[in-house]
Amino acid sequence: MRILGLVACTHDSGIALLEDGIPKLILEEERLNRDKHTKEFPSLSLHAAFGDRLAGIKDVDVITTPWDVAKLRRSFAKAVFGRLPGSLSLMLERTHTPQDNEIALLNFTLARKLKREAGRAVPLPIVNVGHHDSHAASFFVSPFEEAAVLVMDGYGDDAATSVYAGRGNRLERRWHTGMFNSLGMIYTFVTDYLGFGGFSDEGKVMALAACGGPAYVDRFRDCVRLLPEGRYQINMDYFSFDAFGLLKPFTRKFYDTFGPPRVKGGPMDDRHRDIAYALQQVTEEVVLHMVREIAATEQTRNLVLSGGVALNCVANARILEETDFERVWVPPCASDTGAPLGSALWHYHQTLGFPRTFELTHAYYGLEYGEDEIRAALQKAGLAFEKLDERALFPRVARDLADGKVVGWFQGRFEMGPRALGNRSILADPRRLEIKDAINAKIKQREAFRPFAPAVLIERAGEFFEIEQPDPFMTMAPRVREDKKSVIPAAVHVDGTGRIQTVERTANPRYYGIIEAFGQLTGVPVLLNTSFNRQEPIVSMPEEAVSCYLRTGMDVLVLGDYYTTDRGRTDAATTDGLAAVS
Repeated sequence: MRILGLVACTHDSGIALLEDGIPKLILEEERLNRDKHTKEFPSLSLHAAFGDRLAGIKDVDVITTPWDVAKLRRSFAKAVFGRLPGSLSLMLERTHTPQDNEIALLNFTLARKLKREAGRAVPLPIVNVGHHDSHAASFFVSPFEEAAVLVMDGYGDDAATSVYAGRGNRLERRWHTGMFNSLGMIYTFVTDYLGFGGFSDEGKVMALAACGGPAYVDRFRDCVRLLPEGRYQINMDYFSFDAFGLLKPFTRKFYDTFGPPRVKGGPMDDRHRDIAYALQQVTEEVVLHMVREIAATEQTRNLVLSGGVALNCVANARILEETDFERVWVPPCASDTGAPLGSALWHYHQTLGFPRTFELTHAYYGLEYGEDEIRAALQKAGLAFEKLDERALFPRVARDLADGKVVGWFQGRFEMGPRALGNRSILADPRRLEIKDAINAKIKQREAFRPFAPAVLIERAGEFFEIEQPDPFMTMAPRVREDKKSVIPAAVHVDGTGRIQTVERTANPRYYGIIEAFGQLTGVPVLLNTSFNRQEPIVSMPEEAVSCYLRTGMDVLVLGDYYTTDRGRTDAATTDGLAAVS
């Protein structure tokens, strides 16, 4: 049974190929067309998966999409009744809902575009799976036989928050909120209000929040009120997005209470930082309020989080620390990047009834590039390079890192989801506080307040961080232990937390190997990890990695077994095997 999950016409378009319940390929179109959060039809992903003429698509049994079109139309029709502007403005280009004409004709559009790409009719059934059902289906590849599942995002077909109970190959939705009662949309709109990009920069606001104080917390609590039985309610005295969407998300009361919005690129003052703090604090309070009720009403001590709000790693860490759940699992593609996979999983397990046989232990389901392609990219750039085996490569790179050099690390298949998890990463020494500012300013060219993720060997994670479970997908920000803050100062955010990634040898032997080599050399089995990019989608191809390396201040580039410190000197001869180890 081969199922193709496909997202088109909405942000983060892409595909996922599921074969007998096991993911084989997961691609986000942005990695190939280089347009971040692209809404373009995933033509490049389809051709990468099935060939230039999509010949291999004939072996697919069914296509799934993570939107229940009929349910979505009913939800917006209900919104139209009495509030016509709402349904129209919410479908503006920047929102993550399909355009109106594509909602009405989504299945036809997919069939037509597939036919155009393949040059012939593709008579495949297309199944629409509910959006929150698709998010919840990540439970089917979690480590749990049973778990509660909390889905929170901007909005789905009929809800902004949904709670499910999962057992074996079945999920049952317990309750859900209305689609405009959306904590996720509030976070997005306030992100835009603070001068960042809504639907993309929410993580920046989460980082900024740690720099603020509580001046606006009580006022923001009036914007989102806690209700009995784990519920919450957005106070629409402050918001008007249900009527006007992005055209007018806030009422006059919001501006009277919090002041005018920050101009994009304008100065950042204490008011902006304090509003970010209030937004994050209230978000955490609402999430904890819901999770405590879920823990009280469900027997399981396992929790799965999904949807865009599940990327809030600070809130996730508090769930683990402050509620009765003993294990919390978040997939690496909790946002809509994972919706194609989720729709395929739902259809395979929930609809068709197939048993579970697979656990997601790593995120490396993208494309891989061979040695010839790596060599060609280096040669085209005129870079001198060496080919080293692991016995020579790992100690060499570990020494570079210990000497304060910044390393571009490009290995194997690229990751799914928004995080670089060790195959398309920029690595650095966490012991050097100054290196964080250097990477932000010179290499990434991003805001100075943004932190980096510490990657740690799983066996040593509890030694450095206040956490007692694995987190291979960088989804939690636990506190750094007091006696380790001075050891890895560059990995510590201003609030004392670190968005960790625990690394197991079996999940990624080479990534584990370089952290291990650094630990053997320095006594610190931790590396700083940030995504291999500069204000662009994470690099996917060798040519993109070389280009990013040459455009930034990285000191070392490692592509597979190939190592270079060359900066493109015109007199440098391109060689192979200058210090090769057989």
